[in-house]
Amino acid sequence: MRYRNIVRGAFIERLNRFVARVELNGRTETVHVKNTGRCRELLLPGAEVYLTVPGTPGRKTAYDLVAVRKRSGLLVNIDSQAPNAAAREWLETRGYDEIVPEYRYGGSRIDFFLRRGSDRRLMEVKGCTLEIGGVGYFPDAPTERGVKHIRELIRARAEGWSTALAFVIQMDGISEVRPREETDPEFAKAFREAREAGVGILFLPCHAEPDSLTVIAGDAK
Repeated sequence: MRYRNIVRGAFIERLNRFVARVELNGRTETVHVKNTGRCRELLLPGAEVYLTVPGTPGRKTAYDLVAVRKRSGLLVNIDSQAPNAAAREWLETRGYDEIVPEYRYGGSRIDFFLRRGSDRRLMEVKGCTLEIGGVGYFPDAPTERGVKHIRELIRARAEGWSTALAFVIQMDGISEVRPREETDPEFAKAFREAREAGVGILFLPCHAEPDSLTVIAGDAK
């Protein structure tokens, strides 16, 4: 997936989950942060950040913050909408007869319903932005919604569906994602139960540029 326009700035501070201040071309701009996670190891004063200009009428902020470069030099896309867009592009190369986003199952909307012949599959997508020691971790903040979705996949699997939990890794060089137990023990527990129940765990490594995020491989574990 690619952004139509991108500009570079320097991070100043995060005011709340949705809004931050960024230095851009010598002035201070209030921008929308397209990720409600903590991103504490990323959004540090002085960090190089990249922003888009959606141009949507009536917005309170002119820019969306979508990527940040860590002090190590690693560029991380933090746009919470990018994983589904990148996953959709990748799925379109996999020979499915039908791809339906936001599929209603039980009490949730699962990210994708997939059909290839008579095989039906449900796939939930999570974006990974947290890297520690060359390994990806999820989540970086407690996620009741994430736990709920895993429970739905486990139930669907018990009912005979093919199911998968896919992690889109929003940076280069990372091929594995582990549950971060200290952040959300319930998610870690649900992750283990899903694996034991036969839910496929899929890692989707990506190549990140300031203006794009592209899935480069898919590896089921």
